[in-house]
Amino acid sequence: MNNQIEALILDWAGTVVDFGSFAPTAIFVEAFAEAFDFPISLAEARVPMGLGKWDHIHTLGQLPEVAARWQARFGRPMGTSDVDFIYATFMPLQIEAVARYSAPIAGVLPVLDRLRERGMKLGSCSGYPRAVMEALVPAAAAHGYRPDHWVASDDLPAGARPGPWMALENVVRLGIGDVAHCIKVDDAIPGIEEGKRAGMWAVGLALSGNEFGATWEAYQAMSPEEVSQRRERASERLKAAGAHYVIDTLADIEPVIAEIEGRLARGERP
Repeated sequence: MNNQIEALILDWAGTVVDFGSFAPTAIFVEAFAEAFDFPISLAEARVPMGLGKWDHIHTLGQLPEVAARWQARFGRPMGTSDVDFIYATFMPLQIEAVARYSAPIAGVLPVLDRLRERGMKLGSCSGYPRAVMEALVPAAAAHGYRPDHWVASDDLPAGARPGPWMALENVVRLGIGDVAHCIKVDDAIPGIEEGKRAGMWAVGLALSGNEFGATWEAYQAMSPEEVSQRRERASERLKAAGAHYVIDTLADIEPVIAEIEGRLARGERP
């Protein structure tokens, strides 16, 4: 019986590229400001991270603090037409910005190259819609990252995260024989839930992505105490979402793969 991991299903921002996941979060702040001159914080923008972007904006509008400010400002709750308008504002801003955040996270590409040498496939999916992915994919390829398949948040009629459909579309397209031989790697809670619902092993990233929420430069300048506190907080949230393992960045995945393959050999499943 084959007990090897056949594929990694990888998120994009905060997982493979864009340390800290700033391309989407910063643009949400900008889109709210441009569409309605309405301020939201970067911390608020991070709360629904991992969802499809229309759903992300809608969920942002339902956050108690944001909803209260919106009601006070406009005298009504945020409606669907407001979400549509913010999304329409967001899209060109995001398409223009995403290539600037396409550099791979340190140490990731050599690990992925080694995994490919042993026959592992690289699937991917994102909270970005296809129009954004069509700008991000070639920009990341210019840096050397070329997954075997990618799925955008608006590609499938069933929907996107936290449902399992994008992850499972990768399984179909890559010809994977068993979902238990796949690892979903993500830095955000909806992506961990996606992997769990798809029947895969779920690995969360505590340092490189949304839950840690710092640029590479800010991370490098932090004290060990601050890094430890933020890492612990991020790890707890990812584990609470159902992550089987939590590591700092995707560059640390190889020991986890070895441990999971040992568990598969013992008959365990996710």
